[in-house]
This record gives sequence, structure tokens and C-alpha cells, in this order.
Amino acid sequence: MKTVNIYTDGACSGNQNEKNKGGWGCVLEYNGREKELSGGEADTTNNRMELTALIEGLSALKEKGLALRIFSDSSYLVNCFKNRWYVNWQRNGWKTASKAPVENQDLWMKLIDLLDGQHPSFFLVKGHLPKDPDDARVEKEFRRFTDHNGPFDLDEFRTVCAYNRRCDELATEAAAKIEDR
Repeated sequence: MKTVNIYTDGACSGNQNEKNKGGWGCVLEYNGREKELSGGEADTTNNRMELTALIEGLSALKEKGLALRIFSDSSYLVNCFKNRWYVNWQRNGWKTASKAPVENQDLWMKLIDLLDGQHPSFFLVKGHLPKDPDDARVEKEFRRFTDHNGPFDLDEFRTVCAYNRRCDELATEAAAKIEDR
């Protein structure tokens, strides 16, 4: 089975304000090849951009039956799939446990549809870690990452962090291109 790594991030300036700008970034990596994707929207939220990054990455895949390793710094995204929140949301008519409508329901539905026929694994990575691979925070987060996500070696973790930074750059650049209104 082919394994594709998907790295995602979303950004939003003025999150949930009336006139904000959001961006998303995604890097697909397979067999040493990379594809970068990015885009932005006005009047959005950071959570919508986090979900959109993965939607766009999944939409770029040309086949089903792939093992997907999805890395994100969004606990909202990762925890939904790791803890299967969406199963209860669907069962409850897209309502939360407190009977409120699920936010971003349109994006969650699209994600669930795009993941059908794939074999995803989700990994939560701490965002905005320093570029210096020898920084003490990287070592600390590596231990936390492996405690939460299972066995990875330190060099692989450093690669994951570098891709997370790149996705953040793509998202931030895309948001900056949104015209002020």
C-alpha cells in the first residue's frame, strides 16, 4: 500500500472579526516528491482554514486505498478523527453533546467523504517550534509527540516540524494576498 504524508496548517489574522483574512497551506509528500498547495479566504476562522488545508490536500490525491499519515498542529482536526467525534455528531443529526449545531459541519462532511476509501492516521504536532533542531524545546516536544503518537525517530520528527513550519508559511503568505475591503 502506498503511503502519502500530508502536512497541513491554517492561519487567520483577526480570527472571528468582521474583516479577517485566512490562509491554508498543505504539503503532500510521497516517495521523495512534494506538492505544495495553498489558498486563502476573507471572513473566515482559523478552524475553517485548518480543515480546508486537509480538504485541499485530500482533493489533490488521484487514488483511493492509500495509507495517509496526516500531520497537523490543529487539535480540533486531529482529535475529531482520533476520538471519532464525528461518529456521535452524525448519529445526533450534526449536533454536539450539548445539542448545539456542529460548527463547520459543511467542511467536516466533505472531509469524511474524502477520507472514505483511504487509510488515514492522524498525528498532532506542536506548531511554531524553532528551526534550530538542537533547541531544547524540540527535544521536549519530541518526547511528548512520541508519547502521544507512538514510535518516531528524532530525525523524522524534525522533518515533520520543518513541514509544519512550511505549511504555516504557505498559509500566512496566502492570507496576506487577500485584498482588504
